[in-house]
Amino acid sequence: MTIDYTHDGVASTIKASPREALKKYSRKEVALHETPKDCWLVIDGKVYDVTKWVPKHPGGSLIHVRAGQDSTYLFNSYHPLYVWKLLDQYYVGEIDASDEDLRMTNVEYLDTVNKPFYLALKERVEAYFHRNKVNPRVHSHLFIKSAVILALYLLSYYLMFFQVQNPIISSIYAIAFGYISAHIAMNIMHDGNHGAYSTWPWFSYLMGISSDLIGASSYIWRQQHIIAHHAYTNVNKFDPDIRANDVDIRRVHLEQPRHSFHAYQHIYLWPLYGLMTLKAIWFDDFQALITGKIGQGIIAKMTPLEILVFWRSKLSYVVYIVILPFLYSNYEISTMVKLYILSQLVCGWTLAILFEISHVVESTTFLTVDLNEGVPTVPYGWAAMQVCASTNYNTGSTLWLHLSGGLIYQIEHHLFPGVCHMHYPSIQPIVEATCKEFNIPYKRHASFFAGVKDHFTHLKHVGLKDMDLRLAG
Repeated sequence: MTIDYTHDGVASTIKASPREALKKYSRKEVALHETPKDCWLVIDGKVYDVTKWVPKHPGGSLIHVRAGQDSTYLFNSYHPLYVWKLLDQYYVGEIDASDEDLRMTNVEYLDTVNKPFYLALKERVEAYFHRNKVNPRVHSHLFIKSAVILALYLLSYYLMFFQVQNPIISSIYAIAFGYISAHIAMNIMHDGNHGAYSTWPWFSYLMGISSDLIGASSYIWRQQHIIAHHAYTNVNKFDPDIRANDVDIRRVHLEQPRHSFHAYQHIYLWPLYGLMTLKAIWFDDFQALITGKIGQGIIAKMTPLEILVFWRSKLSYVVYIVILPFLYSNYEISTMVKLYILSQLVCGWTLAILFEISHVVESTTFLTVDLNEGVPTVPYGWAAMQVCASTNYNTGSTLWLHLSGGLIYQIEHHLFPGVCHMHYPSIQPIVEATCKEFNIPYKRHASFFAGVKDHFTHLKHVGLKDMDLRLAG
């Protein structure tokens, strides 16, 4: 296979497949090489030993978040086209296509259908950044915004527990503390963990673990969001963001089990969404660590650094959220607990609503895998699926760009997750025009409130109906 592309104004052809396969490997054999010091990746069915490149990787730890596993969609979405030609030197063989274990744990996209779209889109966006001499991973305004958000976080924490002894005024500070916590997640942690914050990998990593500052493990988040959600957006049983148990309080996909109480989910999920961060901090992180799984997906083995960050961060969070207020605040314990819960409800509601209206709405596509050939297959190309399963809102608004941490440009984010969210307004017209050219629906809500309405309309729809023809769409 070859890929034609343009870089620095020069038309070129990449040999995307190495020469002759050296060896066939089973999935289990590749999975043995799962650490930064022994890192193998599977890309388009080819096996690469990138261990020597790990210390030099511009994206830092992102290179080994899928060590020992299929990294096709992760690699494609983060790398410029010319990087393909660098892979040949790390090639060691191919995945054994007859491996039954692989066939049931990996999803295949019909990329041949939409590959011209993705290649044209990447070429045009890369040309924009090159033409304007802009580094897509960096924007100076994000540094300023981050400093303001972190300062406000510390200030609101102090005012909530220690400065005043009026529960009503402290409740206002608690609301501010929760809302600012959500902004750390959206504006700092999100870009940092996507490697879209700085040219210095260590600095991006530091900003990524800002989520540990607010109590939720950045390591677990990367496993759920970067590895699984971005690869299998809105694909039932593979996207952990829409996963559901046999008996679950929420049903968002028509293929998921329906129970009588789902008829009311558009009502009772309003308050329950507020529990999202509390659940992640005090339950989900530990469950994932103990079971080694998020939904049906197996999480990667933690490095010594990740183990250290996880436990020290959890301990530090307990110290400043529980112990310090207990020792130095004049409030009763019951009042402090109420203030903390209020702050986390605000954080949960903010994050849940802003994330849900990007994917879980009537206007997006919800996909189911086809198992007719024994291999889980999605009837879309990967890039086209990202567009169809995502929805923008309030595009063009500078205010909402900051209020959402760039989430209003969800389509652009899923196609180019390694680009700093401050650049999304600039590349949005390119993405929309290319979608129109290739007849791929580009969807957006006129406003945030229209997105919220669409989300709860979708919850009502799937809560009342069994599987229908929407699965085919």
